[in-house]
Amino acid sequence: MIIYTGGTVGMIYDEKNRSLRPISFGEIRDHLPELYRLGYHFFVHPFKPPIDSSNMHPDRWVELVEIIEQHYHYYDGFVILHGSDTMAFTASALSFMLENLSKPVVLTGSQLPIGQIRTDAKENIITALEIAATRINGHAAVPEVCIYFDFQLFRGNRTKKYNAEKFEAFYSMNYPPLAEAGITIKYHQPFILPPPTEPIRFHKKLDPHVSVLKIFPGITPETVDAILNTPHSRAIILETFGSGNAPTAAWFIRSLEKAIKKGKIILNITQCDGGSVELGRYETSEKLLEIGVVSGYDMTFEAAITKTMFLLGQDLSTEEIICLLQRPLRGELTLPESTNSKAVHSYWTNSPLS
Repeated sequence: MIIYTGGTVGMIYDEKNRSLRPISFGEIRDHLPELYRLGYHFFVHPFKPPIDSSNMHPDRWVELVEIIEQHYHYYDGFVILHGSDTMAFTASALSFMLENLSKPVVLTGSQLPIGQIRTDAKENIITALEIAATRINGHAAVPEVCIYFDFQLFRGNRTKKYNAEKFEAFYSMNYPPLAEAGITIKYHQPFILPPPTEPIRFHKKLDPHVSVLKIFPGITPETVDAILNTPHSRAIILETFGSGNAPTAAWFIRSLEKAIKKGKIILNITQCDGGSVELGRYETSEKLLEIGVVSGYDMTFEAAITKTMFLLGQDLSTEEIICLLQRPLRGELTLPESTNSKAVHSYWTNSPLS
């Protein structure tokens, strides 16, 4: 099943208005006759009208989950055509909302509209469809939410958009690719989630009352307090330096501690795209650990935001949310000294990219 939400992949240059305009999936299909040579039976569900991914919203994530739920037992896999700007947010959110997923949900798009001669849309769509349809030993090759872009398949909740100009718009700094497309598609089985043993559960409740506090040199008490005291905010994503470090000024620690005592959850993630939070490793993070700041380990910003929204939307106590934030639910984080962590380290050590 192809779900067409919009984005650059579904744009074409309008000679009359001299600007890009969204097109229907029918027009996309006209530019992609190769679809029929794949030999797949596919059905298309378009958003009406298609949206720019900058307008993606938690309500739309719920809509996507409902579409997948309604058609889950009729299709081998799902391909979501999506704008690249917020693709990592959508992929992360869907990973948490689709529990015990046994079929591929592959998000893809393009950097150039499908109507342009050098577009990357064709390869991205065709390979995403092949990945979504592939089965190995009777099971889906990749039973998880992922992003396919520029010959690489990444776990959705491990992915970030890092480049607005290159075709390789996405990377996954803390986790290896799940597959790489060359002459053949090579699947990296050790890094792919195993098929679930329980039936799928579709979660449709999210709580977007999350604030973000990004630390920078010279940040003022007024700025910190304004964010920590945002009305109705239940959790704060704290973006710190390096491995989780932050100012040790007394006023800063007091502000955080006060917010925590009011029942707010503060989740610490690093501003770096690669690496992990290690609370207590340096003196500049010891106080955060002492006052109850929660470690986000190596989660991406996109995963931290959407996982927090997801957990806040469940019927859970604050203590349960804090516990689950520090556990991998869908492979979104790596705990220190875990077997998975050693496998990831081994991959990058022997990779040409290391």
